[in-house]
Amino acid sequence: MDKMSTLEYINQMFPTEASLSGVEPLMLKIQSEIRRVDAGILAAVRQQSNSGTKAKEDLAAATHAVEELTYKIHEIKTKAEQSEMMVQEICRDIKKLDFAKKHITTTITALHRLTMLVSAVEQLQVMASKRQYKEAAAQLEAVNQLCSHFEAYRDIPKITELREKFKNIKQILKSHVFSDFSSLGTGKESEESNLLQHLSDACLVVDALEPSVREELVNNFCSRELTSYEQIFEGAELAKLDKTERRYAWIKRRMRTNEEIWKIFPTSWLVPYRLCIQFCKKTRKQLEGILGNLKEKPDVATLLMALQRTLEFEDELAEKFGGGTQSREVGNEIEEIGRQHNSQSASDIRKKYEKKLAAHQDTENEKKDGNKDLSAPGAGFNFHGIISSCFEPHLTVYIELEEKTLMENLEKLVQEETWDVEEGSQNNVLCSSMQLFLIIKRSLKRCTALTKSQTLYNLFKVFQGVLKAYATKLFARLPKGGTGIVAAATGMDGQIKTSDRDERVICYIVNSAEYCHKTSGELAESVSKIIDSQFADRVDMSEVQDEFSAVITKSLVTLVHGLETKFDAEMAAMTRVPWGTLESVGDQSGYVNGINMILTSSIPILGSLLSPIYFQFFLDKLASSLGPRFYMNIFKCKQISETGAQQTSGAAGYSKFVSREMSKAEALLKVILSPVDSVADTYRALLPEGTPMEFQRILELKGLKKSDQQSILDDFNKGAPAITQPSSVAPVGQAVPPAPPATAVQAISNPASVGFIASREDVLTRAAALGRGAATTGFKRFLALTEAAKDRKDGPFRKLFNA
Repeated sequence: MDKMSTLEYINQMFPTEASLSGVEPLMLKIQSEIRRVDAGILAAVRQQSNSGTKAKEDLAAATHAVEELTYKIHEIKTKAEQSEMMVQEICRDIKKLDFAKKHITTTITALHRLTMLVSAVEQLQVMASKRQYKEAAAQLEAVNQLCSHFEAYRDIPKITELREKFKNIKQILKSHVFSDFSSLGTGKESEESNLLQHLSDACLVVDALEPSVREELVNNFCSRELTSYEQIFEGAELAKLDKTERRYAWIKRRMRTNEEIWKIFPTSWLVPYRLCIQFCKKTRKQLEGILGNLKEKPDVATLLMALQRTLEFEDELAEKFGGGTQSREVGNEIEEIGRQHNSQSASDIRKKYEKKLAAHQDTENEKKDGNKDLSAPGAGFNFHGIISSCFEPHLTVYIELEEKTLMENLEKLVQEETWDVEEGSQNNVLCSSMQLFLIIKRSLKRCTALTKSQTLYNLFKVFQGVLKAYATKLFARLPKGGTGIVAAATGMDGQIKTSDRDERVICYIVNSAEYCHKTSGELAESVSKIIDSQFADRVDMSEVQDEFSAVITKSLVTLVHGLETKFDAEMAAMTRVPWGTLESVGDQSGYVNGINMILTSSIPILGSLLSPIYFQFFLDKLASSLGPRFYMNIFKCKQISETGAQQTSGAAGYSKFVSREMSKAEALLKVILSPVDSVADTYRALLPEGTPMEFQRILELKGLKKSDQQSILDDFNKGAPAITQPSSVAPVGQAVPPAPPATAVQAISNPASVGFIASREDVLTRAAALGRGAATTGFKRFLALTEAAKDRKDGPFRKLFNA
């Protein structure tokens, strides 16, 4: 009934009229249910009434029980306090007895230890007097432990007395031990069979004494061992540089002979190790005196031999004693110098990095081993340089010898240089360049085997001088221009003539200088990794690389000048052409054919020999040089007619760079094409930087007589007719605006007839219109060669002149 209404329920029970017959039975059933529910409610009310009375009785009983419990707890607490007070009264006397027992026990223990200490000190005194070192060593340990228990009783007279007595006994033991060790090495050990065992026991006593006693004993022993060494090698006979090797032979023989005897020393004392350190310090001091007292420069062979033996001895010591070892494997770094650039295969690169990885792993292992050695007392001393560093200030003679040898080898290489390369060579580099760096690498290996400090830096500066000298040799091999009276008389002063072989040699010099530039940088990088850190920042080859860059630039400029000289005959032929009498524009001039032959015979060869970047530089220089030369060559011509100007005219469809360089010559030809009455305006517009002398030469080229020229010149000098300057003008050689109508061109060609002043834009438009009708022949054919070459798949211009 929760989810439906009463009406829905009735409709559900009586959906039809026929079902209404069941209303009476349903009503009876409901009334019966109501009576049953009423009876249940009445019974519940009666039961609840009875339960309330019982609950009150239960609550009263619980309250009474709680009160009784509280009383009992209070009673128990009172009895506990009374019991505690009773226990304290009982135990008060017991605590006093406990403290008394503790103090008595401590006193008994202290008296017992004191008795033991007194007895031990007396026994130790007897052992010391009888030099019973083995027993005394054990007794020393016992007395030291007993003394540690009496640190709190230092002010008690008896304890002070015992400690002072113990101190005196230790001093006696020390003096006895030192006295006995003074006989070691005098031969008594062979006479007295038990001496070595006696001294071995004495070492136990020394270990039981203070550490300073051990240090003093070892130092005294080492000094006594080296006394004979100082006496022998300070004499006049052996105090020489060439006797250095005998010093190291002496100490090695001494260590080998006394190896069994020195086993009496505990291993932890490191006696041979300390002896070698003192030997090295004394040897260094004596060698410094020998080198400092030399009246003349030492013989290089003797000096290097002494240094080499010293380095070998230091390596032996480092290997023997470990710790502070220093790898001298620098060959990998040096071998990387001068590798064939641009020719490394994948396997070469893989091998290179495998070597680097192996070297890195070796370094890590050395660090781990070094840390292990350093855990031992006294280990980790670096023997490298402990003696050899005294040679450093005196290695100037060695550097001088290396410099002399390198310069002699350089002269020999240059003299034997064929200035050619072997067939099939991939880099086209001169043999002398590669051989020079091989010699430098050998010199670097020799030096790094001796030193990596100041001397290596001095040798690096020698390398700089040698490479600069080689750059000078390359520079001197370049072809020179003509000089002297004969050259001046023939007009060849300053001009450079180059044959085909000369051009190849110049290309080889460029490639060699590039190789030297790159390899010298690798040399500096390798030296900076090898040399001591305080010199690494000063290792720099930038000056040397600048020298080789200058050689490259000069070589390419010489190549340009040499190729220009080949054009002399063709340029002269251009001036001999009767441009003033030409009646029609021809297909191609003869001098252009000559220039074409020169370019096609030289340019492909040069492109195959030079690297792309330097070949492009050469082409740029050639184009920038030919433009001004063609411009000046026009003035050398005689009279040029309009047809002749069209025969030599250039076009605007070439590469941007060539067009820019040829724009001035093109502008000059447009001036020559212009009518006489507007030539001054056109000249001012197209060549604003021109001079009156040039303008007069243009009038002569147009074939005007002197009398006709004068009036035009006067107007030109007065600046009339005026030309207004525009805010911006498109450079000559760029796309020109469309030609104006014919009537406008005629009006512009005769501005006086229409009565206005010509503007700069009008003059430029007229000049463009005059040049547009020019044929595609003449000198522009020469420039078109470069434009056409870019379309050849096998041409050297293809990569450089892509649109």
